[in-house]
Amino acid sequence: MPVRGVSILGSTGSIGRQTLEVIDAAPDRFRVSALAASRNIEVLAQQAQRYRPALAAILDESLAPELETRLAGTEIQVVAGETGLQAAATLSEAQVVVGAISGIAGLAPVLAAIGASKRLALANKEPLVSAGAIVMSEARRCGAEVIPVDSEHSALFQCLLGHRREDVRRLILTASGGALRDLAPQELKAVTAERALAHPTWKMGPKVTVDSATMMNKGLEVIEAHWLFGVSVERIEVVLHRQSIVHSLVEFMDGAVLAQLSQPDMRLPIQYALSYPERAPVRWGALEIAQAGELTFGAVDLARYPCLRLAYAAARQGGTAPAVMNAANEVAVSAFLAGTIGFIDIPRIIEAVLERCSPASADTLEAVIGADAEARRITHKLLR
Repeated sequence: MPVRGVSILGSTGSIGRQTLEVIDAAPDRFRVSALAASRNIEVLAQQAQRYRPALAAILDESLAPELETRLAGTEIQVVAGETGLQAAATLSEAQVVVGAISGIAGLAPVLAAIGASKRLALANKEPLVSAGAIVMSEARRCGAEVIPVDSEHSALFQCLLGHRREDVRRLILTASGGALRDLAPQELKAVTAERALAHPTWKMGPKVTVDSATMMNKGLEVIEAHWLFGVSVERIEVVLHRQSIVHSLVEFMDGAVLAQLSQPDMRLPIQYALSYPERAPVRWGALEIAQAGELTFGAVDLARYPCLRLAYAAARQGGTAPAVMNAANEVAVSAFLAGTIGFIDIPRIIEAVLERCSPASADTLEAVIGADAEARRITHKLLR
């Protein structure tokens, strides 16, 4: 395989840093072409000094002069703002773009990468949750590959290879249950951010870890799977799987079920997205199936996980409802992490925002961004 240039949108976050670990482990396969971040200029500058990409982008334009100063004496081009992120997403030297900028800010550069017919290794959820119809339609129009990085969607992608979509009966997403899965419902009222962030198997950023505890992450993944694989929401299910070894399953019309298993390590699906269709040698420990122990599965109690129920409802409603739900969740989770609301307030606030936002079509980028902004405004108002 020729060396592939990689542009990392969100290089300072958890997925971005693990992507750099993957590149470090395979310098004969990958090189860093561009790095981009929202505000973490210190880490971005350190990364740029080490990897010497052609371009470094910072979303916050006020930080561009400082980044230029930190990178003085190098040949690295510094760009800023939304146009800077789009420059990183369309850089000619990059064959693969890793989409890991969180929030709605990640949508425009993802669309830019698709428009430039790049391979998009998609990690951030907002593009598909908020604007799935737009993203996938544009990918088809431009002939761009969209390879999922989420472990669950990577598993589905791998299980579906070589199979006709009309032969699929169900997509089954697995869920660990998050850090609070063993607490009694009455105990959830007193949950602190520190407790919610103690995930039993995965190492993720704080927002995603809280989403795991509420199981909103699975709701978002249901919506993503719908757009990625063209399967109706009614045929996408979630099951509890505490060990996080089976990452997802596909059931076919004849009753056969295919599953993808591996260690719970995000570097594995990242590496697969970068190297597909090839499989690079394992570098972080193979799964010893005889030592994996018991693998268990169970039904999800929607009463315990109201965020998952809300996500299914928003997905069925369609239009801008998923964008509204996603925006409200981001603001509510941020408030929980800041200690201004309780854990059980998160779904209550999301539901209130969904009730206050009128449904609309999500067929334009402007409509999606407008719905996101309106939902954030209403959520902040409810939090006062």
